Amino acid sequence: MKDNIKGKVIVITGASSGMGAAAAKDLAGMGAKVALGARRKDRLESLVKEIRQAGGDAVAVATDVARMDDVKKLVDTAKEQYGRVDVVFNNAGLMPLSPLESLKIDEWDQMVDVNIKGTLYGIAAALPYMKAQKSGHIINVSSVYGHIVVATGAVYCATKHAVRAISEGLRQEVKEYNIRVTTISPGAVDTELTQHITEPGLGDNVRDVVKKIGVPASTMSDMVAFAISQPENVDVNEILFRPTVQTQ
Repeated sequence: MKDNIKGKVIVITGASSGMGAAAAKDLAGMGAKVALGARRKDRLESLVKEIRQAGGDAVAVATDVARMDDVKKLVDTAKEQYGRVDVVFNNAGLMPLSPLESLKIDEWDQMVDVNIKGTLYGIAAALPYMKAQKSGHIINVSSVYGHIVVATGAVYCATKHAVRAISEGLRQEVKEYNIRVTTISPGAVDTELTQHITEPGLGDNVRDVVKKIGVPASTMSDMVAFAISQPENVDVNEILFRPTVQTQ
C-alpha cells in the first residue's frame, strides 16, 4: 500500500481536526507530501510541526473552503512547493442537523457553502493541474446520509447526495485525462462534526450515540489510503463504511 502513496502530493481540506488531521498524519507517515487547509491556522501549524518532527513533509495554508480564492491558494501552494498535485481530498464538511421547521437558514447556507461549493471549489482548483499532468485523483466526502434521508437531516442529506452526484458526473467527464474519482461515505465517526448541531436536545442525543458507537477518525484515513494505493488503472469509485453496530 505504502509504495503507491510514497512521494504523492496530497491536498487535504478540513485538515485541522478529525478525519482530515488523521489522514494528514497517516498519509505523511506513508511518505506522501501533504498540503493542509483549514480555517484554524494555529491547529494547522501544530499539525505541520508534528508531521515534520516525525520525518514527514507538510505545508499549511489557512483555508475557508467556502471561498474559491482560498481553495485555489491551497492547491496552488501544493503545486509551487512540490511541483505537482496528485490527490485532492475534499474533506471539509458541516453537519448542523435540525428540523426544517426550525428555519435555521444561516445553517442551511453554511452547509451549501461548505459541503457543496467547497467540494466544487476543490475540483475547480485541481482540475487544470491534473489535466495538464494527465493524471490525478479527486476524493470527495459524502456520508451515509448521502444514501438515505432522515428527519432533521433534510438539508445535510441533500448536500451529501449532491456530492455523490457531482462525483459521478466528474468521473464520467475526466476519463481522457486519466483522473480517478472516489466518493467516501462514512457513517458514525467520532469527530467534532456533531459539535455543529445547535438544535436543543438533538445535539446531545447525536453526540451520545456517536460517542457510544463511532469509529475513530483514523478509519477514514484507512479508506483514503486504500483508494489512493490502488494501481493507476484501478479507479475505486465509491466506499461506504459504518460501525458494525450502526443500523441506519
